[in-house]
Amino acid sequence: MTEPELTPAAPLDAGDGAGLRVEEAVALLSAGELSVEGRVVDASNAAFYCAVTDGERTAACVYKPVAGERPLWDFPDGTLAERETAAYEVSAATGWQIVPPTVYREGPAGPGMVQLWIDVDETVDIARFMRRRDDPRLRRIAVLDAVINNSDRKGGHLLPTPDGRVFGIDHGVTFSSEDKLRTVLWQWAGDRLPAECRQVLTDLRQQLDGGLGDRLDELLTRREVRSTRWRVERLLATGVHPEPTGDWPPVPWPPI
Repeated sequence: MTEPELTPAAPLDAGDGAGLRVEEAVALLSAGELSVEGRVVDASNAAFYCAVTDGERTAACVYKPVAGERPLWDFPDGTLAERETAAYEVSAATGWQIVPPTVYREGPAGPGMVQLWIDVDETVDIARFMRRRDDPRLRRIAVLDAVINNSDRKGGHLLPTPDGRVFGIDHGVTFSSEDKLRTVLWQWAGDRLPAECRQVLTDLRQQLDGGLGDRLDELLTRREVRSTRWRVERLLATGVHPEPTGDWPPVPWPPI
């Protein structure tokens, strides 16, 4: 798989073969009419496969209503849908396009998260792919996970696509103010962050003090937003990928 150019103008695979640019996808997901076509049966909370239509434009998407969420004792504040949307906002701010376009909006079962459906390359062996050390796409995801404090980065949440991109999904258990990083991407633990990642983190720090911080304030608690700023500062101060702390299981179960 070759690494594609990462720009907002690059078309995304909307699941039905239609190419959508990022801003077009966000607009469609925000204003289009949602129609439920099926249920994502392997999801731990209610998740629906939908079509979103606005005029002649249609795309496939996933809709996760707040009403279908199971309460989590260790994430008592906010909703999974809001944290999924916050993860997209941070991902978009990095410019890496890791999280597919995602919005928080009303749907057939009430408010929830709506995310562009991504078709995957079924020929990729995820169990082998997720252990690679030489792939900058995976390394960027590892850095994003450290920023958003992802406590559930499984191999199955990595979506390699036929055009060479790698997306990450399922970010409902993120942004805890406690250190809960749990991931299958520990292969760079303790390694120095690449220059590209350090520059992105520097830019992210500035954005968190501006528009990005304002958007996160609408989706997360003030403490969670402060903790996100602190994690960025810590990554820049240490200059290395985080290592497991021993206070929390480092790998989610099941890992795939």
